Amino acid sequence: MRLLTLPTPDSTTPPTERARALVFEDPKSQRLLQRVKQLAQGDAPVLLRGETGTGKEILARHVHELSPRHGQPFIAVSCAALAASRAESELFGHEQLAFSGTLALKRGLLELADGGTLFLDEIGDLPLGLQTKLLRVLQERAVVRPGSRHAVPIDVRVVAATSVPLESVVAAGGFREDLFSRLNSAAIAVPPLRERPGDIIPLARHFLATCARRLGTTPAVLAASAAEPLLAHGWPGNIRELDHVIHQAYLVCRGGRVTRGDLRFTSSQPRAPLAALSGQQGNVEGLMAALESTVAALFDSEVPNAYERIEEIVTRTVYRRCERNLGQTARVLGVTRETVRARLLQSGEIATPTSEPPVRGDVGSMRSGDVGSMRSGDVGSMRSGDVSSMRSGDVGSMRSGDVGSMRSGDVSAAGRGLPAAHG
Repeated sequence: MRLLTLPTPDSTTPPTERARALVFEDPKSQRLLQRVKQLAQGDAPVLLRGETGTGKEILARHVHELSPRHGQPFIAVSCAALAASRAESELFGHEQLAFSGTLALKRGLLELADGGTLFLDEIGDLPLGLQTKLLRVLQERAVVRPGSRHAVPIDVRVVAATSVPLESVVAAGGFREDLFSRLNSAAIAVPPLRERPGDIIPLARHFLATCARRLGTTPAVLAASAAEPLLAHGWPGNIRELDHVIHQAYLVCRGGRVTRGDLRFTSSQPRAPLAALSGQQGNVEGLMAALESTVAALFDSEVPNAYERIEEIVTRTVYRRCERNLGQTARVLGVTRETVRARLLQSGEIATPTSEPPVRGDVGSMRSGDVGSMRSGDVGSMRSGDVSSMRSGDVGSMRSGDVGSMRSGDVSAAGRGLPAAHG
């Protein structure tokens, strides 16, 4: 059995959010491996396209190991995890003159990967401005650090990955078409686990063996009764979901055998038979017809901002159905995580978390406009934080100069108290 794993598959940590192993028993997986071997020998950027948890990072590492760059640095970074304020510095580095007159220099990840491979996971979440800079790096094979005027030559291969259809993101203006064309010229489609059932049982047995090594216990075997539900499940979380299911089953099994009763599927029900799905087709068509009529009625009634409100409803509904997970919502809608976040912020569904500690205020309970009639200087003697808990608009009607003598921090904004997003 051909098996690929992350560098530390037998660590003592529990299953992570990444797929930790790949096997190539299913015919689709074997064709996938051939495609990887074919593209690894070149030097063009590679784009791995597939759902989350399908093993894209493992394949990116395999591309690197099979290429002439093996033995050189392989650096992996998630674009979705890069803070917007630090993303440019992390990728491209920076130069700045310190107070002492010395030059403070930081090399970015592109320079650190010189000679090797840089893996950019979820590249659809890279801000547009940085997409432009990345395209320039790919074209000129040189990077200009922010704060510098000099280009630094680099020799790095970029392997990118995405779990969303970037064509839709390009059409929506969220991703540069020229960068997409550059990456997509050497694309690898990674099938979801449900489309390569021949890998499910070998992977399950591998994860059982991994659990035993990690916990230092006797290996368990997979009973025949457990195979049917494993093959019938839809695996929306793909390989990493299978890893979690087997890990939990190993902990509760008895007598060193994992049976049907030990399996707990938390993501969704097993796939319905094709006949059952076809029987629901009429109902789906009826729902779509009703939706079309509703949309037509909204526009016929000239409802203000109808399109934006429909988009808001769709995003909010999917977000709640995905248990407030931004990443899963983005995958369902076929857009980037940042697009989902922007829509939810605009609609008020989520708020940016504030790090300011709550403070007591003498006028925290004042209603909107309560300070509107105060005379100049009436609030000049307020203590720091006295109005920090006032609601939005509480000081909106104050006359010019009414708060002129307030000390720094007297009117710090209060949080809205809306739930924060995760994922």
